[in-house]
Amino acid sequence: MVMNMSWIVLVVTYFVGVWVFCSKRKHLLSMLLSLEFIVLSLFVLLFMFLNFFDYELYLSMVFLTFSVCEGALGLSVLVSMIRTHGNDFLQTFSILQC
Repeated sequence: MVMNMSWIVLVVTYFVGVWVFCSKRKHLLSMLLSLEFIVLSLFVLLFMFLNFFDYELYLSMVFLTFSVCEGALGLSVLVSMIRTHGNDFLQTFSILQC
């Protein structure tokens, strides 16, 4: 019973992260935070899934490595956008200005 509730809670946290990502598109930082929330819930789901079937946890370590690289890439994009445009509003950033 407790195991089923934890699966449900993690799936709900994933969908809350997706909802925040789709609804809050004003600042790049809030979008990056919601992406990290989604990645964290997916990591816990993957970890519980692999523990449930007694698999090795090597895949979860690879997933965690890729999520850290994704976070570092997002922060570097945020810093370069703030340096060039002065803020992190997505409405001031235009693809045509490249």
